[in-house]
Amino acid sequence: MNSIVLEKVKNARKSFLKISVSSSKERNNALETLITLLKKNKAKIISANELDVTTAKKECISNSLLKRLELSEAKFNEILSIVKSISLQKEIIGKEISKTLLDTGLELTQVSVPLGVVCAIFEARPDAVVQISCLAIKTGNAVLLKGGKEAKNSNSILVELIRESLKANSLPEDAVQLLDSRKDVQELLSLSDFVDLIIPRGSNEFVKFIQQNSSIPVLGHSSGVCHEYIDEKADIDIAINICIDAKCQYPAACNAMETILVHESIANNFLLKFAKELNGKVELRCDKISFEILSKNFDVKKASETDWKTEYNDLILSVKVVKCVSEAINHINKFGSKHTDGIITENKETANNFLQKVDSSSVFWNASTRFADGYRYGKGAELGISTGKIHARGPSGMEALTTYKYLLKGQGQVVEDYAKGIKKFKHINI
Repeated sequence: MNSIVLEKVKNARKSFLKISVSSSKERNNALETLITLLKKNKAKIISANELDVTTAKKECISNSLLKRLELSEAKFNEILSIVKSISLQKEIIGKEISKTLLDTGLELTQVSVPLGVVCAIFEARPDAVVQISCLAIKTGNAVLLKGGKEAKNSNSILVELIRESLKANSLPEDAVQLLDSRKDVQELLSLSDFVDLIIPRGSNEFVKFIQQNSSIPVLGHSSGVCHEYIDEKADIDIAINICIDAKCQYPAACNAMETILVHESIANNFLLKFAKELNGKVELRCDKISFEILSKNFDVKKASETDWKTEYNDLILSVKVVKCVSEAINHINKFGSKHTDGIITENKETANNFLQKVDSSSVFWNASTRFADGYRYGKGAELGISTGKIHARGPSGMEALTTYKYLLKGQGQVVEDYAKGIKKFKHINI
């Protein structure tokens, strides 16, 4: 066992026990301090990021990773907005979930509490460092961060500032720590006595590897194979606008549309208008029918079976014509990743059928898949988007970093009296 990793994990556990009993005011003050520090050190942050980007370009990383790595002016301002949004979120720690009068003078209360020590693993996204750390601070948790090596310099300075904000408000610095390598993560997988949750953000294969090699619970954020289904009753202009946003607004995001399904009755009209609007900036990989419609006027490719289950994270889109909404639903449930899928239609009955039967963490009606995001959902930020169904699902924010405990307050009662029938439970919700 790597003694450095073990020491970090033990320090995280000690820090959790301290920050978990801190006041909401102290934790919010730390977030406000961080905003000030980020603004003050903006030039250093951007410089560190530029160094990462330059190195990444030399190593020829993919365009999607490069876009996630870059800290543009807009993205930096978005980070500030996210920290502020998290600080303004309503306090959920210590919230009373339920209260039951078991008997006179015997009250049972269920309250929300911080989860513990969390390990988050993600690729080249410096903004994720801030989002995850701030959600952890807000909810009184400790977090160990393993970002992609591409963002090493960016992550280092951001974590340094986060730790400084904690210290400035008498909170434990080690509530936020960086792990240095993949080997560190492998070491951590066996430390179930100290770590309560792992959040891996990456491919299906990566998430499965973590799940299969650790007894620590995993909040799995795997791939985003997202769909939009264009129904026969869709408003074509609305559909085109939504689909362009879903594919082109930020194609590297996990909630970007990767497959478009079109009802056969409007396929010809919609696809020709849609392709014209795209003006060649998106590579279209088409099934047999859509290829016949588009190939006469546009440069398109034939889709393979692999395309239906591929997350491109790029300006590539697979296209399929379907006979009905049921075929679209079946396709999504077979090839999708249970992330985010939408229907575009003016038919309420068809929409409700789709919303009910598509088995994904987010299902939309007449909206871009790009709305699947913790910040846009009003959660302040997100740890990731869980495609599993246990503990947390979809864009996961503060609630995913909480659990609950039961507090029983009595006046000397013992079970023996109830077992013998001397006393009876009332079980009254209060």
